[in-house]
Amino acid sequence: QWIDSGNRTCPITKLPLSENPSLIPNHALRSLISNFAHVIPKESSRPRTQQEHSQSQSQALISTLISRSSSNASKLESLTRLVRLTKRDSLIRRKVTESGAVRAALDCVDSCNQVLQEKSLSLLLNLSLEDDNKVGLVADGVIRRIVAVLRVGSPDCKAIAATLLTSLAVVEVNKATIGSFPDAISALVYLLRVGNDRERKESATALYALCSFPDN
Repeated sequence: QWIDSGNRTCPITKLPLSENPSLIPNHALRSLISNFAHVIPKESSRPRTQQEHSQSQSQALISTLISRSSSNASKLESLTRLVRLTKRDSLIRRKVTESGAVRAALDCVDSCNQVLQEKSLSLLLNLSLEDDNKVGLVADGVIRRIVAVLRVGSPDCKAIAATLLTSLAVVEVNKATIGSFPDAISALVYLLRVGNDRERKESATALYALCSFPDN
């Protein structure tokens, strides 16, 4: 639309574009934005009292998740409800990240309990919707867990793990980090070959996002 309107500068940098700019559709980013838009209502449309209730509820759930004395059943319940809350609330996503719950979620990804693993991956995926979290998640060691899940996780976990890579790869520096991680790309290629329809779709989208970085 920008080009068709006769503009010949970059809308971000304001620098001039070439006479016939070569434009490449970013389908991975478009897909993430589309999925995000479907689940995120406008914050102004929610009553303030409901938002405050959600934040208070999230704090109790976070406390249960990070507590060493919590059982797997309690952690699963907390993860399930946090996934629901963080899907639609940016403030709660930031609160969860700042609370130190990411480490607890990563520990759950290492669990042999597939349901616990799936919910923890879903929570990390929601947290990755925040641009400020994308580099931090990689620094916390999420890539190692994702690659392990891509190799031996359940079909649903593998699909979520691939989607999480797509989300993280929106940040350019993460594309390089993911690509240089042993087995990350080969694990996605393997999933593309042998996975079910959902696994193949998500792995192809992740590979598309990663391969916009030349070294990958």
